[in-house]
Amino acid sequence: MTTMESLIGMVNRIQRACTVLGDYGGGDNTFSSLWEALPSVAVVGGQSSGKSSVLESIVGRDFLPRGSGIVTRRPLVLQLHKIDEGSQEYAEFLHLPKRPFTDFNLVRQEIQDETDRLTGKTKQISPVPIHLSIYSPNVVNLTLIDLPGLTKVAVEGQPESIVQEIETMVRSYVEKPNSIILAISPANQDIATSDAIKLSREVDPSGERTFGVLTKLDLMDKGTNALDVLEGRSYRLQHPWVGVVNRSQADINKNIDMIVARRKEREYFATSPDYGHLANKMGSEYLAKLLSKQLESVIRARIPSILSLINKSIEELESEMDHLGRPVAVDAGAQLYTILELCRAFDRIFKEHLEGGRPGGDRIYGVFDNQLPAALRKLPFDRHLSLQNVRRVVSEADGYQPHLIAPEQGYRRLIEGALNYFRGPAEASVDAVHFVLKELVRKSIGETQELKRFPTLQAAIAAASNEALERFREDGKKTVIRLVDMESSYLTVEFFRRLPQEVEKGGSPAGNPASSTVDRYAEGHFRRIGSNISSYVAMVSETLKNTIPKAVVYCQVREAKQSLLNRFYTQLGKKEGKQLSELLDEDPAVMERRQQCAKRLELYKSSRDEIDSVSWER
Repeated sequence: MTTMESLIGMVNRIQRACTVLGDYGGGDNTFSSLWEALPSVAVVGGQSSGKSSVLESIVGRDFLPRGSGIVTRRPLVLQLHKIDEGSQEYAEFLHLPKRPFTDFNLVRQEIQDETDRLTGKTKQISPVPIHLSIYSPNVVNLTLIDLPGLTKVAVEGQPESIVQEIETMVRSYVEKPNSIILAISPANQDIATSDAIKLSREVDPSGERTFGVLTKLDLMDKGTNALDVLEGRSYRLQHPWVGVVNRSQADINKNIDMIVARRKEREYFATSPDYGHLANKMGSEYLAKLLSKQLESVIRARIPSILSLINKSIEELESEMDHLGRPVAVDAGAQLYTILELCRAFDRIFKEHLEGGRPGGDRIYGVFDNQLPAALRKLPFDRHLSLQNVRRVVSEADGYQPHLIAPEQGYRRLIEGALNYFRGPAEASVDAVHFVLKELVRKSIGETQELKRFPTLQAAIAAASNEALERFREDGKKTVIRLVDMESSYLTVEFFRRLPQEVEKGGSPAGNPASSTVDRYAEGHFRRIGSNISSYVAMVSETLKNTIPKAVVYCQVREAKQSLLNRFYTQLGKKEGKQLSELLDEDPAVMERRQQCAKRLELYKSSRDEIDSVSWER
């Protein structure tokens, strides 16, 4: 059978671990909050409701700061541990481990000092809890969370927003479905105006999680009592109301011992004509036992759902850790291996894009199938081979010596001028493929998940890839221009010999020496020259339309697939350990996230072990 001590102790240990990690609910939403899933008893009450006195009475010690205004300015997680009779009482703070306090006046001072450490000596509040464990034979195993007292008016030195800030903080604790609400109300005030009851009604309308406590029963007007409340007639809860009688201010001033105060409280109820019949269910000792039993019951009921949350969170965190990658090795050889593996991962994705459809291979094919032919069709051959330009070029080429048969020099000049126009589309094809490859590099780096951790290496790979692509572009341009120049440097004479010979009006074939001297400046003669050259240029255009893509693929695409990072690999082999480490400098955000995930994963696994260590006894 799982003991109450082991169950509550388990939750106490998990709560402390959560606080160390910064998980105290209502804050970071990037992780599931284990703190919010843990059952707890939240103590709620307005200022001067007697909340601090109730807690001290349950503990049996004076240890809480006192004063006017807002005294509790940080949540106090109070973990009570019952120890053997006759053992030394002591207290221990989570922020001061292994430093036991046996003087509870020093405990009070440390609570004040630790509060001021975060909030300063102002009246500000902080949601970061203080953890205090008290070990005593005079307590039951119980965990209580003391929250700032609800208030309606800001005091001097506080912003007007303090009222809402306190309510928001308190609400974040009591609205948790696993929270037990201890609503403290003074008996000498109308229960309808109780701040604690008002808030608990909003977050727990059925009253299933709320325990009502009436304080200051001994301070009610003579002739009145609180039986209507205590017996559930004026305001009913699922659980019975508990009345308590705290020490008076005079008792506090006289340093009346809490053990004596507990005895006086028992005597008050036992001898009271109004409450005598309820005496066995009244008082701070009964309240502590009732809460301890209820907390143990809630913990037992919630263990399956808590375990489910933990297992789900572990699975999600391990998946994220795999995504973020493991910490980088410090050994130079291991670092070089890591860099090479990352480069290969990038290269693999780059090749997949290049050999696949959009935005890689398909776009490159579009350059060859659409862009290049369209550019060739738009070349200004009509203007270059116009009648006027042909006449001018041929005449200038003849000079003072007319051609004998055909104006060969004129032909050559016109052809060379026309072929020069092919340079533009050839170079444009190289540039277009270059920009496609450059975009693929950028896209592939972005899609290489393993590289996201290493912005320095990302930049180095991008720079090396773009540098290589520039070299490939230069080679590509030289090659396609060489193709154009090759066409200009040697004309296919056989093409002109195969052209159909048209007959002149006089009956002599074109190019006949007898007619050339007579007709060399005839309009028809120049038109035939333009037509012949146009046919030759069309043939060259078809040739280049096929050979330019071959050159571009050979010089750029093929090289990008085979040797994009070859120079980078050579340079890597020359780098020393420090330079390799610099390449593997991680994005600080990724490093921080990994550390957060690792710590949270450790918390969840240790919490699962805590639960497993007691749940088998159930």
